[in-house]
Order: sequence, then C-alpha cells, then structure tokens
Amino acid sequence: MKKFEIPDQYRSGIIGAMKLKRRMSDPRKQDFSPSILDFGNLKIILPRHFGFCYGVENAIETSYRAIRENPGKRLFLLSEMIHNPVVNEDLQANGIRFIMDTNGSQILPWDEINADDIVIIPAFGTTVEIENLLAEKGVEIQKYNTTCPFVEKVWKRSSEIGKKGFTIIIHGKHKHEETRATFSHSYQDAPSIIIRDMKEAEKLASFVDGKHSEELFLASFGDRISKNFDYKKDLQKLGVVNQTTMLATETQAIADFFKSIMMKKHDEDYRDFFADTRDTLCYATNDNQESTLNVLNSGADLALVIGGYNSSNTSQIAGILEQKMPTYFIQDEKEIISESLINHFDYPSHQLRTKENWLPEVEHRAIVLTSGASCPDTILENVLRRILEIIPPDKDVEEVLLQFDQDSKSQQP
Repeated sequence: MKKFEIPDQYRSGIIGAMKLKRRMSDPRKQDFSPSILDFGNLKIILPRHFGFCYGVENAIETSYRAIRENPGKRLFLLSEMIHNPVVNEDLQANGIRFIMDTNGSQILPWDEINADDIVIIPAFGTTVEIENLLAEKGVEIQKYNTTCPFVEKVWKRSSEIGKKGFTIIIHGKHKHEETRATFSHSYQDAPSIIIRDMKEAEKLASFVDGKHSEELFLASFGDRISKNFDYKKDLQKLGVVNQTTMLATETQAIADFFKSIMMKKHDEDYRDFFADTRDTLCYATNDNQESTLNVLNSGADLALVIGGYNSSNTSQIAGILEQKMPTYFIQDEKEIISESLINHFDYPSHQLRTKENWLPEVEHRAIVLTSGASCPDTILENVLRRILEIIPPDKDVEEVLLQFDQDSKSQQP
C-alpha cells in the first residue's frame, strides 16, 4: 500500500501509533475486532478501521503538492476537496479558491478561469461536461486530478456494461458531488438512473414490466434520469453501481433485489439481463463499515462519531452505531460542552441539536470513538483528550498506551 505525505497538522501521535501497531499485528486485515484503551474507570473503544482512506490521503497529498509546486500561480478547486471543514479551510488559507459549492452552484464564474490557472479536481471526481469545459479553456487537469481510484473504477465498470446494453442504476444521493460525476460518466455509454435506497429500488422495480404510465415514472424519477430515458425498454437489462460512501450492504441488497427480478423473468438466462458489479464496491468503505459493525456488541454506553456534517460516509457510520447505542455525530471536540451537555448533528433532519445528560451515570463508562474517511486523526485525538478532561481517568495516557503496545506485540504473528 502506498504511503502518502500528509501534513503534520493532520497526524496524531496517539492515533497514528495505535494504527501502526494494529497493522503490524494484523498486516492482512483479517482481525476486525476493535482496539481498546482501558483507563480503569473509562474504556475507549476504537473500531479496527476509521479515519483517512486511500482516496482522501491521495487527494490531500496532491493538493499540498500543487501548492508547493506553483508559487505565484492562481490555484482553484472545483469544490470542496473532501467533506471536512478543517481540511478545506486550511487549503483556502494556503491560497486555494473554490469554484463551486458542494451542491454544484457556482461561486466563481467560469470566465474567471484561464489556461494559466491550476485547477484541482477533488476526490469525488467531476462531470464529463466540466472536464470538457476546462479542456476547451486549455486548463491542464490531469496533473492535479485527485479523483479517488475507486470512484474511477465505478466509472470504468459502468462504461463496460453500458456498452453491452445494460442500463446503469446508481445507488447514491443525487445531489452529492460523486454521484453527479458518476451519473455524468455513466450516461455517456448507457441510460442511467439514480436511486436513494431500497424503497426507491422497489418503486423502480414496479416499472420493469412497463405497466405504469410514463407520467407516474417521470413524477417519481424524472429529475434523476439521463436524457431520453425510456423506462419501457431501458429497464430490461440492469447493472447496479454506487456512490462509494453509501452503505455497501445496502448497495448489495439493492443489486440482489434486481438480480432476483431478472432471475424470475429469465430463469437461467438471467445473466444476459443482469450485470454483476460487486467488484466495484470500495474496499475502504467496506472495511470501515465492517469495523463499525464489530463494535455493536462491545457493551459500550454510547458512541461519538467525528466528521464533517456534510460527510456521507460519516453519516453511514453513525447510522450503523445508532442501531445499538446512543450515538452523537460531532464535528470536533468543541461540540462537547461539558459532562452534561453536547451539541451533535442529526443527519436525517440536517439540524444541529443539543443533548443534556448525554453521559450515563455509571461508575465505569465505555465509549466508542470513531471518525469518517475525511476526518484527520488529530481531530479524533482532540476529542479523546476532551473526554479525558471531563472524565478524569484512573490511568494516564502514557500508561494506557504502554499497555496497548504490550498487548499488540503479544498478538503479532
């Protein structure tokens, strides 16, 4: 696995050391059990995988390289590099300006961009239309193209099956940068449609036999289909891909659902009508989500999930943990006001809420602590230290880390 040059302000001595010890004791990632920091009266439970993924580290390294290599030049990002305010604010402080916001609305007019400018493509990728627009302006976009390779893998697979006559169903949030980019790339070769969840998958399936009216179809999906989409013929051969930050299990369930429909219609010939795309699911998303599932039965009193409030993958992690324990989605340590008060983000309603008496009144507390793929480890460490401020531990950090080190060495192969 490639190692990236990440600025020191995003690295954590505590979290980095823990991750290194887990990699040394489990280099093949076969052990998804959580890490535990035992402070006596407090246990901090960390999933096996969390924080920056390959695509995010690549994007950050490339962005800061662009800053170093182009003194005196104007530098632009198409939109937010990743969904984390600390990283984006730092990039802006280093002179990078955003052309669009996360919804695709223009911040700077395209007329302001010229061939001498440096334009960085964010980890989410961008649309074919924007790529063409920049090319027409003479802007070189490949040198600092940080599109995640796992996003590009989805595009490549969509193109492959699209050229074979399959319609592309994209499991994602249709306003998300990555989904807009994937949709743009997929409809170059195939009719394409975006669905949000299994409920919408079931609704779409009701149109496969062409029994409902075009008006009803357009009312349901009209703002999420490619041009000239004909539901009576374009739902006969299907393949499912995803926005890589969606729940992988949900994407697979949606794919299996459409596969079952084609098996009923075509028996053993169903493979001619349904394309298997499970190889496009992002391994980092899978690892983070699998690791999160493995802390559900840890006996924790609650969970703190750290990340940008517009981060899709962080919201998915919070959603998993909410199944078993009180879960608070926070942006950083400043949201922990006191032992009795915490601010947290309610992702479904997109509202910041305040919770009183969030810590249970028990002698020994256990807290799951994790973060999304775009959250620097330094922020996670800041949250850990904030917890230790309001819950004075029986053991100091050095003693606990020494014990963790000894336990990790005993598990090394």
